[in-house]
This record gives sequence, C-alpha cells and structure tokens, in this order.
Amino acid sequence: MTRGNQREKDRERAAKKAAKNAKSNKDGSFKKRAESDAEIMRQKQQKALEAKAAAGK
Repeated sequence: MTRGNQREKDRERAAKKAAKNAKSNKDGSFKKRAESDAEIMRQKQQKALEAKAAAGK
C-alpha cells in the first residue's frame, strides 16, 4: 500500500494529459484542417485585394 497514492496521482496526471491531447486533435485529420486553413487564407486575400482596389479608386 505504500505506492497506492503515487499510482492514483500518476493516473490523474495521465488522464489530464490525455484530455489535453484530445482537445487539440478534435478538429479532425491534418488534410481536412489544411484545406479549411487554405480556404480561410483565400478569403483573407480576397478581402485584402478588394480593400486595396477600393482605396485605389
């Protein structure tokens, strides 16, 4: 029973670590995330071009 508390603490620590990793991977696969990031960047570039064109007129 001398290691009982240590095991419980280690299990709690492992559960916290697993929960943290689960949150970071909730978005799905790498390819899916890369496609969504690319779409966001295209939208930002389009807005920037529109703003530049509006400022030039």
